[in-house]
Amino acid sequence: MINKKGVFITFEGGEGTGKSTQSKLLYDYFNKKNINSILTREPGGCKESEEIRNLLVNGEINKWDPITEALLHNAARKEHIKQIIKPTLLQNKIVICDRFIDSTMAYQGVGLGVSSSFLNTLSKEITENIKPDMTFIFDIDIDISLKRVKKRDKNNMNRYEKFDQSFHSNIREYFRSLINTEERYILIDASKSIEEIHLQITNYINLLIN
Repeated sequence: MINKKGVFITFEGGEGTGKSTQSKLLYDYFNKKNINSILTREPGGCKESEEIRNLLVNGEINKWDPITEALLHNAARKEHIKQIIKPTLLQNKIVICDRFIDSTMAYQGVGLGVSSSFLNTLSKEITENIKPDMTFIFDIDIDISLKRVKKRDKNNMNRYEKFDQSFHSNIREYFRSLINTEERYILIDASKSIEEIHLQITNYINLLIN
């Protein structure tokens, strides 16, 4: 199946919400239906951006000044858009992206205190007016999500998973505040089963692309 136009779908939410699992399931769903799509992530998505990702997700939580960190995320995003996202959309394919600009506003903005005006200015320069058509926001009680994170191998925990509960609570509240601000935002109850969430997502997707 060749899509009539490119579609950009993003998955957002805090740590341990299950969004990465669901983005992979959606990609598999498209493949089974012979719908042209790619699955990518931020920070990362291409060789250069993955190199920046390694700088961002590894090390101690106070490794970077917040503005430096925001600049690194946007540097990675610039390469990602240039090399992967924009060319794929121009080929009328679907782009599924695990995190995008909303995560920067949440983590570096609300979480680390970088001003929203500064981040918005950066975003306007970086994104080339590319904006998600649909964004799924995964929401779950912080105690549950952090328990999920702690069950993982401690040696594989990234920087953002190491921040305290107050940081993660602020992130959650920011994501929740986005609901109803734009039509593209869809709230997902991440406490439901994997199967229930996948069905809910595919129902929304079918309304978007059909």
